[in-house]
Amino acid sequence: MSVEHWVLIVALALAAFSIRVLGLFAGDRIRASRHAWMLDELPGLIVVSLVASALAGQNWLVWSAATVALATALVSNHVILTMVLGMASFAALSWFFS
Repeated sequence: MSVEHWVLIVALALAAFSIRVLGLFAGDRIRASRHAWMLDELPGLIVVSLVASALAGQNWLVWSAATVALATALVSNHVILTMVLGMASFAALSWFFS
């Protein structure tokens, strides 16, 4: 490998390490502040943002199944049951309206 390759590898390694260290320091600062509640809610917020972006361009069948899954999650607070009923409702709606 050439010197340019090694420089790139070292630069990327340093960038990845510094991102992790800065995240550690930022997490400690947030934990000590009045915004500490955000760290407790962060995993759920990430999941919601991923689901919302996935639903953005979908048709009404997907939105209906997502509504069933949301209702199941609110009532049961059970992940597996939520996935099963969400998928079953999507399959049933797709079969019925196709």
